[in-house]
Amino acid sequence: MTRITILRINHRPFRDKRITTHVALTARAFGASKILIDSEDSELEATLNKVSENFGGDFNIKSGVKWKSELTKFDGVKVHLTMYGLPVAKVIDEIRKETENRDLMIIVGASKVPPEVYDGSSYNVSITNQPISEVSALAILLDRYFGGSELETAFQGRLNIHPTAKGKEVRILPKEDECIRILKKQGADEKLLKHSKAVRDLAVKMASLIGADQKIVSIGALLHDIGKTRTDGIDHAFAGSQILEDNNIDERIVKLVQRHTGAGISMGEAKSLGLPEINFMPESVEEKIVALANNLISGDTRITIEQLLDGYRKKGLNDQAERILQLHRYLSELCNKDIDKI
Repeated sequence: MTRITILRINHRPFRDKRITTHVALTARAFGASKILIDSEDSELEATLNKVSENFGGDFNIKSGVKWKSELTKFDGVKVHLTMYGLPVAKVIDEIRKETENRDLMIIVGASKVPPEVYDGSSYNVSITNQPISEVSALAILLDRYFGGSELETAFQGRLNIHPTAKGKEVRILPKEDECIRILKKQGADEKLLKHSKAVRDLAVKMASLIGADQKIVSIGALLHDIGKTRTDGIDHAFAGSQILEDNNIDERIVKLVQRHTGAGISMGEAKSLGLPEINFMPESVEEKIVALANNLISGDTRITIEQLLDGYRKKGLNDQAERILQLHRYLSELCNKDIDKI
């Protein structure tokens, strides 16, 4: 996969901070991997790193680089964005073809650049021969390069924006310390915290072997029993999902918490248990991992699948025991290892 680096030349922190920030934000949102800036600017680095922390992605920023050295040593296609270059429509297909197996560097000047940039670039490209902001020029170049597909990139950060017809909805994907704070705010005691952390530890091990989303698994496992701060009954999973909804937690975590009981509860079973007639069956692999991990942790102690099933069968819950056994076998196969041995 082609990695795109933006090289920002002639950045003047006292004058260009805002416009260079926008160049970096555009680069990140439109598919670039990193930006290199020739002047030292720790404040700008902190701003962009905070954006990536909150909104996701692995965009990298480094300031104080020697631009001549970066331009010379870059082993890939170098595109200088300038109003005096060849029209983008005439060269974009050629650039795209040349970077099928090579990386791409885009040089964006903050002021007039020296002749070495024109001579050292593979292409000098213009969006228009009229004066234009480098921010909009970079956005158009990247959009033409990706053909619009970059706008479909799913970023996963602490804050996730879900556009609506009127306004927006912000969902939170909390970090570990935030999960603990949320649990404590709801009244979780030490016993519940220890159980949640033990479930998290096992679930993350399973997720790493399977290749599942470890962040979703970790957060979901920590919060799976938050409903027990309100009720210790069979309805605690639904109560937990409502708590998380009220706190604008990411929908994936809400569903995971709602579906973690046993190996799931069918809509028919939910009705007979006095629960809302909604889907309590785990669907995603992350939901299934947390459901099983929760079953295999009693208090904060690990138990085997046979110990768990024996308890279910003694209570006459044979159908539920069989469902859990099938889930155990399914995830063991995905792990390529018996989960009892993890």
